[in-house]
Amino acid sequence: MRIEEKSSAYTCIKFSREGRILTATLSRPQAMNAVNAALHEELSRLFCDLADDEGSDVLVLTGEGKAFCAGGDLIWLQEAIDDPEVFLRMGGEAKRILFSQLELEKPLICRLNGAATGLGASLALACDMTIASSNAVIGDPHVSVGLVAGDGGAILWSQLVGFARAREYLFTGKLAKAEEAERIGLINRVVAAEQLDDAVYGLARELAAGATRAIRWTKIVTNTPLKALAHQLFDMGLAYESMSNVTRDHQEAVNAFRERRRPAFTGK
Repeated sequence: MRIEEKSSAYTCIKFSREGRILTATLSRPQAMNAVNAALHEELSRLFCDLADDEGSDVLVLTGEGKAFCAGGDLIWLQEAIDDPEVFLRMGGEAKRILFSQLELEKPLICRLNGAATGLGASLALACDMTIASSNAVIGDPHVSVGLVAGDGGAILWSQLVGFARAREYLFTGKLAKAEEAERIGLINRVVAAEQLDDAVYGLARELAAGATRAIRWTKIVTNTPLKALAHQLFDMGLAYESMSNVTRDHQEAVNAFRERRRPAFTGK
């Protein structure tokens, strides 16, 4: 089945093709592609649908507009505070997002066209290769909103840049400019914004012209240690994030963001 036959089930993700290359574009540009309940649910089945798509061998993930994905939507975060059942539902979806992305056999390239933060960063880093525009930034500022980086960040960052650098970025929530992200090995390559499509789709065409089965099976072997680590750690990270969802500091961070001021954390 081709994904176009399921496209009516997607309201926040668009699809386009070039030969055997299929592009999925996060499409909430008015909100910098921030993740709300609808987009989160769609992401929880996206990678399974991409895996089943009969018309593609190589996949590209990108964002519409100036951002790749600006993490969690403010209104959605408040809903999860007000009703913990919302967060529990989010947790199940978050697990499906990460594991289905890691289980995907087709090579997946991230076209990092702009800011990728929080879940957006995890989506980018769980891709097989990430090529960024020079104006992109990436980071996991969960702690900046009083949350644990439990939806993949604490697993992915340390494997890519080592524990020392991962702790610095995860504990402070600071963002890395594209050039710095490339320097420390977080992403593969940085190019000028006007060269991004040539770089991404040049690589995609190279892979599409390659030995499809050999590439897929090499990916399976390469991803096996990462999948084992995710199975070991993800539930614990999600449990701690669930606990942080009901802290006063998280509510304060959401309030501060809404009021456009710095949060005053109390450690509660």
